[in-house]
Amino acid sequence: MTRYPNLLAPLDLGFTTLKNRVLMGSMHTGLEERGDWNRVAEFYAARARGGASLIVTGGMSPNEEGGVFPGAAGLFSDQDIANHKTVTDRVHAEGGKIAMQILHAGRYAYGPNCVSASPVKSPISPFPPKELDEEGIQKQIDDFATAAARAKEAGYDGVEVMGSEGYFLNQFLVTHTNKREDRWGGSYENRMRLPIEVVKAVRAAVGPDFIVIYRLSMIDLVPNGSTFDEVVQLAKEVEAAGATIINTGIGWHEARIPTIATSVPRAAFTWVTKKLMGQVSIPVITSNRINTPEVGEEVLAGGAADMVSMARPFLADPDFVVKAAEDRAGEIAPCIACNQACLDHTFGGKISTCLVNPRACYETELSYEMTDTPKSIAIVGAGPAGLSTALVADERGHKVTLFDRADEVGGQLNMAKKIPGKEEFIGLVEWYDRMVQASDIDLQLGRDVTADDLTGFDEVIIATGVTPRDPGIEGQDSDKVLSYVDVLRHGAPVGDKVAIIGAGGIGFDIAEFLTQAGESPTENLEEWLAEWGVTDPETARGGLAPDGPKPEAPARHVTLMQRKAKALGKGLGKTTGWIHRATLKMKGVEMVGGVNYERITDEGLMVSSGEARENPRLVEVDNIILCAGQLPERSVFDQLADKGISAHIIGGADVAAELDAKRAIDQGSRLAASL
Repeated sequence: MTRYPNLLAPLDLGFTTLKNRVLMGSMHTGLEERGDWNRVAEFYAARARGGASLIVTGGMSPNEEGGVFPGAAGLFSDQDIANHKTVTDRVHAEGGKIAMQILHAGRYAYGPNCVSASPVKSPISPFPPKELDEEGIQKQIDDFATAAARAKEAGYDGVEVMGSEGYFLNQFLVTHTNKREDRWGGSYENRMRLPIEVVKAVRAAVGPDFIVIYRLSMIDLVPNGSTFDEVVQLAKEVEAAGATIINTGIGWHEARIPTIATSVPRAAFTWVTKKLMGQVSIPVITSNRINTPEVGEEVLAGGAADMVSMARPFLADPDFVVKAAEDRAGEIAPCIACNQACLDHTFGGKISTCLVNPRACYETELSYEMTDTPKSIAIVGAGPAGLSTALVADERGHKVTLFDRADEVGGQLNMAKKIPGKEEFIGLVEWYDRMVQASDIDLQLGRDVTADDLTGFDEVIIATGVTPRDPGIEGQDSDKVLSYVDVLRHGAPVGDKVAIIGAGGIGFDIAEFLTQAGESPTENLEEWLAEWGVTDPETARGGLAPDGPKPEAPARHVTLMQRKAKALGKGLGKTTGWIHRATLKMKGVEMVGGVNYERITDEGLMVSSGEARENPRLVEVDNIILCAGQLPERSVFDQLADKGISAHIIGGADVAAELDAKRAIDQGSRLAASL
């Protein structure tokens, strides 16, 4: 008897059956553009082996003007079809099914030839789109159909027509971007004409026995977005036009509301999909922040959808479904929705991967095969760098001893997990602990080792992390002064008025920690929706609350400061930094750059401005929190060097750059793979 009867139940589509209710959602990885089709094929094949019933590729452009960026992948030639056939054959050999997403970016296309319903420039692109005429619109419809036909020729089991997230078809639907007065604009019947015609053309091009998914924006989260009555109307028309399945899209890319970041509650938008259930007779998929079998099962059991879509969880663990089916859910490497190695990489023009799983998209390059020459390996430090090294080395057959002076594994992750909005790190630390306990690793906690303890090993790896940097401010030995470690690890009491020195990632984390009163909104959906101003699209267009965001009052008054004379938070994550800045703004945090820290007094912090040290003033506070960076903790490494013992050094002990778990885990995994 499975613990997940709904999640693992087959789904009969009439002409074909999906073996379970888990869709691997579309993600742009950047692999197709690299031209290594064996690598692309292995990425998807690994997820097919892992049990996903249907995989959707990253978005393939139907034409040049619709590409997300110049040179974006598509099916434009016979060679493209042959390349994609490599992928579909490999997926089918593993017992999987795969659909190609057809994505036309419209005004989101990052190029001067972008097109849309009207010449309304996107706030996330410098290029104003050209308004399509009747002939141009027909060309786009034909190109969608051609792309679908080529996908079928390439062996795909279906296509997903991307109609959400503010892309091309979505742009025709709402008056926010459609200012036309012809038969493609004005009334909603006219504005929804394009997606309907596209679905009709796609169905005609592929015939009856082929999966056609339509990705429908259920809640736009932008001004003048669709009402829910319009969403239902479009869903019914899309079904009539020939769609097999309707998938859920949440929010436009330009929306100022987070939809998939770690601070978004799990399954935060499934209530929107549930409102469509019963309105159409074809299956409905729900998505966003579903990252465990338990959450997926609960969503399906509650009638919110017929199927769940998970994208990034398949980066974290390609064997997600197999492990769930074998009652090994505790072994599933958790997606923490951090965006650091996936979306941040995508928008930075890099190949996507995963903070938790560096093998994602590197399956053909990074191998964890069993070693022919097992070694005894000592690892000092059970933070993310040491843990990843230990687990991979153990998997490969090495004999691993893992030391840490603390009484728990996780290192700096144990501070990160206390930040409101970063509760997913709790599960990550628990997963590491479970995996270590289930391995042959000799874990020795509470051990403050020295070089003398590390003799006799074949390899020694130092992963001792970082230590807070001393900013050297006059008066910092005052009782008013605390470090971020005092606050997060030791629970030091903090007063009502606080100054934070240092506005990197840790400074922002401390500010969020200190301003949060009571339960984290990430753990309370109703509170989170109110904080960001999200409401039912039945009552307000686009799901935006008319009275705007209503965050809880801050627990403290916080001033966040940095020496650099630029906007605070510029170095935060590419796709999540704006969320942290907006959160602190809602909490009334005062952000000040270009500050000199003159001295700390009984009253507070004396500061001045600029190189000339002008405008000296007192910031009256109860406490001053030091978040002024970190230095590598290399004492054991230096002891070893003094004794002439060679060792590897990784993670923060190697380079102290914020609390960079992504780099630490990748570095540790690759080192262990090479030993």
